[in-house]
Amino acid sequence: MREKNILLGHGSGGKLTHSLIKELFFKYFENPVLLQQCDSAILGVSEGRLAFTTDAYVIDPLFFPGGNIGKLAVCGTVNDLAVSGAVPLYISAAFIIEEGFPIKELEEIVSAMADEAKKAGVQVVAGDTKVVNKGQCDKVFINTSGIGIVEEKHEHISSGSKLEAGDKVIISGSIARHGMAIMAVRNFGTFKTDIQSDCACLNHLVQEVLSSGARVKFMRDATRGGLATVICEITQHTGLGAEIREEAVPIDENVRGMCELLGFDPFYVANEGTVVMVAHPDDADAIVAAMKKNHLGKGAAVVGELVADHPGKAILQTAIGGNRIMDMLAGEQLPRIC
Repeated sequence: MREKNILLGHGSGGKLTHSLIKELFFKYFENPVLLQQCDSAILGVSEGRLAFTTDAYVIDPLFFPGGNIGKLAVCGTVNDLAVSGAVPLYISAAFIIEEGFPIKELEEIVSAMADEAKKAGVQVVAGDTKVVNKGQCDKVFINTSGIGIVEEKHEHISSGSKLEAGDKVIISGSIARHGMAIMAVRNFGTFKTDIQSDCACLNHLVQEVLSSGARVKFMRDATRGGLATVICEITQHTGLGAEIREEAVPIDENVRGMCELLGFDPFYVANEGTVVMVAHPDDADAIVAAMKKNHLGKGAAVVGELVADHPGKAILQTAIGGNRIMDMLAGEQLPRIC
């Protein structure tokens, strides 16, 4: 492309728009459906229930250790489908870009989206681009929507309708890495902390567990609000209690140290590549073993269980032998995290 920065004309619908689409977006997202250039993508789907999700990404900074807003946008939408028990198939991508944004950086973002979509086995089949005057948005915002197919036997997973006392709570790996990677960049700039975001697509890991026949009853990716918020959502929606063992929850030492330095509770810090599963107690160890075979699940562990006691409340059994209530995050602990 001749232009080095985004111009208002790139959002006009004219020659510059078509140039941006053909020379940048088609370059990375090319597939037969997208290249038809229809107002709507005509998609083929297999038998089963349709899962559909959408999300918007407004992260600051756009680039962080372990990813960027483009990778995050694909992972976030793929993971929302995957933890609903769906096999992700297609996503759309809409960009709101500030006038003057460097095209080189936009290409880096789009390239990361394409790479992550390829790894996940999904296609970007539709999209849109809008350009706003300088100062009317913060560099670039991305909205992605996704479609997947859910087998009938997995329909209960997203609602948690089959949860009961005794079910085990499992997590795929160390918590709080994404949030602390972002905060480290914001607060310390180029200072090296060795904290990498866990941003990753979880659909292959999830399908490996589901295909094993394990009785998974609920899944959720622990994004904004962290692990604590997911557990609180379970207790509030089911009326069951939950008991989580603090010492069982994996937390990298450098992440723990950053949380202590900045005054954050890692149980409420965002993740972008960590799944929380609740499963039949007889299958919990097998699920952990299956996760550990995948590089994204090396830190998998059983961290607690659902109980009939203290209905509607989540209890954290602390490392020093006490108990404290885990409540829903109040306010905004980590603004602009995803």
